This record gives sequence, C-alpha cells and structure tokens, in this order.
Amino acid sequence: MAGNPGAGGGPTAEVSGPLPRVVLTGRVNVGKSSIFNRIVGAPRAVVEASAGVTRDRLEVPADWGGRRFLLTDTGGLAGGEGDPFAPLVREQAEVALGAADVIMLVVDASAGITPGDRDIARVLRRLGHPVVVAANKADVRGAEPYAFYALGLGEPLPVSTVRGEGLGDVLDRVVALLADPPRPEEGGHAATPVAILGRPNVGKSSLVNRLVGDPRLIVSPLAGTTRDAIDVPWEAAGRAFVLVDTPGLRRPARVARGSLESDTARRSTGALARAAVAVILLDANEPCTEQDKRIAGLVRDRGRAAVVALNKTDLLSPEGLEAALGRVREAMPFLGYARVVACSAHTGQGLDLLAQAVAGAADAFALRMPTAALNQQLRTAVSLRPPASDRGEAVRILYAAQLRQAPPTVVLIANRRGAIPDSYVRYLENRLRAHFPLEGAPIRWVFRTRAHRALIAPGTGARRPRKTRT
Repeated sequence: MAGNPGAGGGPTAEVSGPLPRVVLTGRVNVGKSSIFNRIVGAPRAVVEASAGVTRDRLEVPADWGGRRFLLTDTGGLAGGEGDPFAPLVREQAEVALGAADVIMLVVDASAGITPGDRDIARVLRRLGHPVVVAANKADVRGAEPYAFYALGLGEPLPVSTVRGEGLGDVLDRVVALLADPPRPEEGGHAATPVAILGRPNVGKSSLVNRLVGDPRLIVSPLAGTTRDAIDVPWEAAGRAFVLVDTPGLRRPARVARGSLESDTARRSTGALARAAVAVILLDANEPCTEQDKRIAGLVRDRGRAAVVALNKTDLLSPEGLEAALGRVREAMPFLGYARVVACSAHTGQGLDLLAQAVAGAADAFALRMPTAALNQQLRTAVSLRPPASDRGEAVRILYAAQLRQAPPTVVLIANRRGAIPDSYVRYLENRLRAHFPLEGAPIRWVFRTRAHRALIAPGTGARRPRKTRT
C-alpha cells in the first residue's frame, strides 16, 4: 500500500461549473468520514467511534492529480437498528448515490464480509454506477481485504486511514473512472468523445481510419498493434466527435498482472470512462465470444451510450448477415437499447448509418425528459398494467422525475420501498423508450418512498398531493 492524498488532494477554493460527483457509502462505522477527511485534507466530517454519527450528506470540492470532483460523505445504507433517523439517513444516501458518477464503497477489512456489505453491494450493482471498493483497516492483524472480491464489484484496494496508506491507489482508480471535461472546439462547441472498443484484431483502427478518411492509425493483422488510447477528431452528422481508438481487450485471465498488456487494458477502460458513446466492434464472421459479452457488459455497467458495429459484413451473404444480427441480439439481451449496425471498415459499407447511430446515441445520452411528459407516460403505463400488490397492500407509483442526464437517470417514488420488481421496471422503461428518443442510452432508476397520496394511480389520472404545513 502506498500513497497519502494529503499532497495531491485537498479542497479547492472555488467551484466553476458542475463537477463530477464521487460518493462515499458503506456500513456504519467502517471509516467513511475518516477517508473523507483525508481526501479533502481537513477535518470536515465528524469522526466518532460510535455508529451512526453521519446523517446528512456532506459535499466538499476536492481534487486528485489535477482532476477536480465533488466528494460526498453519506451516512451509509446499512446499520443503525433502533435509530429513528436511520430511514432518513438511508434516503439521503440513496439520493446521493443516484446522482453519483463514481461510488466509493468503504468496507471493514478487519471484520470480513457482513450481511450488510452484501445488501449494499446488491443495491450498487442494480444502480450500475462505477464502484471502487476501499477495504479500510487493512493494517489490522488478520485483516483480509481481498475477501471482498466476493461482492462482485471488482478488485478491492487495501487502505489504512490510521497510517494514511493506500488511499492514493483508490483515488487513482476513482479519477480514471471520471469522465474528462468536454474539450471545446473552435466556435465554443464541445466535441463528443466516442470510444471504439473490441477484442484484438476486429478492425478498430481500420474503422477509425475509414471514418476519418485518412490512414491516421497503424493497421496490422497482428493482434496488439495498438497499445495506447488514441484520440482522432471526426466530423459526422453535422457535429464534432473525438474517436478514441483503444487497445484490444483480452480476457483478464490471459493478461499478466503488471505487464504492458495490463497497462494498455487500463487505458481502454480509461477511454470508456471519459466517453459519452461506446462503439462495440464485433467480427460478423465469428460467433460472439465471452469476451465480446464482457466488453458489452462493461459498457452497460459504466452507464455509457452504446452502438454495436458488426464489422466485415461485406464478406457475408444476406442470409449470413441476418444470422449474424440474430446472434448478436441473442448473446447480448442486456444491451437491447443499443442499435446494431452492419458495416465494413474495408469497403465503407454502412458507415453513414453508423455515424447516424452514434449521433443519435449521443443525443439520447444527454436527453432531458420534461417532468410533465414523463409522468404522463407513467400514468398511461400504470393504467394499462398496474403493479402487483405487495403482501396484500396495493403498490402505487406516486411520481417520477429525471434526476440527471448522461445517462438519463429517473427517480421513481412509490408508497412501498422495494416493492417494484425488475420486470415491472423493464415494462416502464419500454414505455419511455417508445415515447422518447432514447435509442442507444441506458436508463438508470432510483427508487424512493413518500407518505403523501398517489399522483399516479390505476385508472384515476393525476392528482395533486395534499398540502401540508411546514
């Protein structure tokens, strides 16, 4: 473990424009506030050995390695039994997590995995935000920080807030996951970053060269030719983009830790972190591999807009093309919101359609759905198919609003917490996609409860909540 953020991090004096959000979460009393104070370089959060000290969200601008972000300390998502503030603390934490760009999950390496850790991990996997696991108290005798691999949130990083060790590694990973600020072009317009991802030797560099009309990148039949993430300006569909050609991603088991290839793999995932749209390039003449699905899953988990480009289709018959398109949809049902485009980097076939799909996905990624129209669609959806009751009590969807863009994130307020199953959420999402231009963009959902009357109820239309005095 190495790295004390005291020299590289700290609060910034001013905040100009919106900053990406990094949110701390975890069980009570695992050291979230201690980590918060070390990152901002000042004792801004109260630290106490008793559980449940932090209640409100504390937000302070911070920076690491020149990358600025808004750091949020929360009271966590688990624990606090018997504490009357626990439901309110959890609600504040859920609001913060819904607006997060990166989540830092703090766990206690000396205590091992608890049921509370597993419950929180399930919530975070459902949110789909990038997560960095900080295994605090790793200096305690008998601590096992790497046991937290079992949470399914990636590699845990050992940390000791007492000794000030390991937090630099955590922050390095956090800032790598934060999207870079948009780069202004001439005339003040920002170019949209587009990451080109895929296995080695599927034609990523050839595709970039064909799109920009210039042999900008080295093309070779040897896998692993590209070793860095290369930015190439591209104008298409009446707008400016930056294409990021990335090294091919192989299965992690085949990449030696600390090798050059592991470094290039990190550059690929870093390119995805700063992209608005990811083009997942596949070879139409080969079946979808586990690595293809793993790359597509990475795009989905990072919440990026997506287009699937099926390359080398000039070598297929019409029947073969139909079969290839079917294989893609069958292998990647979780990426059903993405458009699949048949193309050829060799002949240029289908590249106009690819450009249109990328532009459409970028627009969907930044879409703002008007609150009135959003709720109208949900009222209609609920009237056509009400949610099932929960333990004999009717489930009512009260209200919805879009929390943020990039990707579109919708808060759904209901009368019962956790009573809306995933199948019903998919039904609501399909309704929104049928009405709003969301092709290519994922939709993230945040769930909350409220005690007032239903705004949306089966067959009743909209109603206003009763006024309450404050």
